[in-house]
Amino acid sequence: MSLLLTDRITGTEPPPRHADDETLRLECGVFGVWNVPDAAAITALGLHALQHRGQEACGISTFDGMGFHSEKHMGHVGDAFAGEDLVKRLPGHSAIGHTRYSTAGGSVIRNVQPMFADLVAGGIALAHNGNLTNFLHLRHKLVADGAIFQSTSDSEAILHLIARSKRGRVVDRFIDALWQIEGGYALIAITNKKMIGARDPLGIRPLVLGDLDGKPVLASETCALDMVGARFVRDVEHGEVVVIDEDGVRSLKPFPPTRARPCVFEYVYFARPDSVVNGRSVYDVRKRMGARLAQETAVNADVIVPVPDSGVPAALGYAHESGIPFEMGIIRNHYVGRTFIQPTQGVREFGVKMKHSPNRAALAGKRVVLIDDSIVRGTTSVKIVRMVRAAGAREVHLRSASPPILWPDFYGIDMPDRDKLLAAQKSLEEMTAFLEVDSLGFLSVDGLYWAMGAGQRDPAQPQFTDHYFTGDYPTRLLDREIAEGRNDPTERQLSFLVSA
Repeated sequence: MSLLLTDRITGTEPPPRHADDETLRLECGVFGVWNVPDAAAITALGLHALQHRGQEACGISTFDGMGFHSEKHMGHVGDAFAGEDLVKRLPGHSAIGHTRYSTAGGSVIRNVQPMFADLVAGGIALAHNGNLTNFLHLRHKLVADGAIFQSTSDSEAILHLIARSKRGRVVDRFIDALWQIEGGYALIAITNKKMIGARDPLGIRPLVLGDLDGKPVLASETCALDMVGARFVRDVEHGEVVVIDEDGVRSLKPFPPTRARPCVFEYVYFARPDSVVNGRSVYDVRKRMGARLAQETAVNADVIVPVPDSGVPAALGYAHESGIPFEMGIIRNHYVGRTFIQPTQGVREFGVKMKHSPNRAALAGKRVVLIDDSIVRGTTSVKIVRMVRAAGAREVHLRSASPPILWPDFYGIDMPDRDKLLAAQKSLEEMTAFLEVDSLGFLSVDGLYWAMGAGQRDPAQPQFTDHYFTGDYPTRLLDREIAEGRNDPTERQLSFLVSA
């Protein structure tokens, strides 16, 4: 039986993102468990560990041996899936979950995952991290062929492709769909008999396999395994499909062999510092970024101050390498939620002060080196610099633990178009003046690769997905090509999706 027995949808739509908000966001985190008691409760814990990957919405789907159950909520995991009745609302021994920030489709409840479809072979629930770069092309073809979309999310296209496959077994249908999609993705699906995980052929988005008392677990990051007490087994390999059922874990490699190019921004910003991604400690990599940054952009100063929280490991590395003391010159307020951000200009001016407060004792009269993970538009950086100066800093030197961001992303990072990226529009001298700092420095691309333990970047065969710094996109961007060519009806759907 594959009927979706329950489907709870709650919450209100979040306010639109304001143009001054330069925080980079990833589309989502995914988590799944197979054949464990209270699967929904374990999945909620796993999603809580992945909350940093998406804070707009979350959802869980379970299978209890008879049917599927699903809940979707706007807001945070802790608010949505609290309460002792969770396993009663979502019974089952298998579950997948999703925590979301929208990059494709918009922030509406109908786009919240996991998504469910009742197919000929039975029900299937799907959770997806990443972006499909040929989604609009696929959607146009599917709609022209009679498909009816219930959302504007690229994830739904995958379900349509699975449903329309002529293959017999659900795993073969799943793989058939993978052959038709392009971009970066990590997928987890459950059926009435299996849990399936998949990672794109280049391994752009991360996915790991764990073991919870002999039962398989799939997650975006190892920190989610730690949260539920699971043991890390291995990374799901690029282009790999793992099939989990009563017979255990089976690995399939449906794509031609190719060299992996994982997203380097996982290490710069997205992954939690206590995670291990593709065999590398995120915390250690970020400290090495800071150390190399100190070598490349040395300056006479009195204190090294991180922009919390993402700048802390790099600042520690910078301080250790430079010999300049590390100080918490900025204190982050961890209790600021979305409800405090009001859509009026007067209140928005207090946004940085609500999130960050200056520690005057560490700043007054000092030559300060501010360490941030990256600089996007620069609008938030200006406000932080002004705040530090107002606290009495004698000099402010800003350092970015990543190279200048010059190009937008299309694989799941909500990154502005090129005309909104500060480094793409201004020279170093112009950026220094705009940010109102005494000096400005960025980590080099080769320095970033060094921090990753990869030596120098190989221009012929880059070891990572790094297009935001280099313009070297690892796949074709079909939707972008069609939209810029303005010769395909897909362009009309682009306008629809942007406004949705």
